[in-house]
Amino acid sequence: MELDSIDRKLLRALAEDATQSASALGRRFGLSQPAAWRRLKRLQDEGVLAGQRLVLDQERLGFGVTVFLGVKLATKGRVSLEDFERAVTAIREVQTVEHVLGLYDYRLRVVARDLADFERVLRRRIMTLPGVGNVEANVLLSEERRPGPI
Repeated sequence: MELDSIDRKLLRALAEDATQSASALGRRFGLSQPAAWRRLKRLQDEGVLAGQRLVLDQERLGFGVTVFLGVKLATKGRVSLEDFERAVTAIREVQTVEHVLGLYDYRLRVVARDLADFERVLRRRIMTLPGVGNVEANVLLSEERRPGPI
């Protein structure tokens, strides 16, 4: 799909705030409300706009620690990837599960109330998952969110 400069401006604006209406976006970029709506509809129909997400402030919800875990599955027993994925996604503190290529098999984003809570989740929930071998933890200190290239 070919994107023109207006499409890219609309995407950048929505990446900043997905709650903006077609009317507001049209005014901002010199389009009528129907023209802006048609562009947004086309972007949605073509799969460029794949949905909207609600971003929760984890810290305000009481989860002050975010840890990225690299998980290497043990080769003994040859646990299936599906078994690991099914088990890890059932842990509510695990926010994302990414199957990656490299030193580790999976990268997990885990939130916890504090470090003691994280240790509990790690020891009692994650380390007991089927097939878990080596685990490396990296605590998030700060985060800058960027919408990505458009």
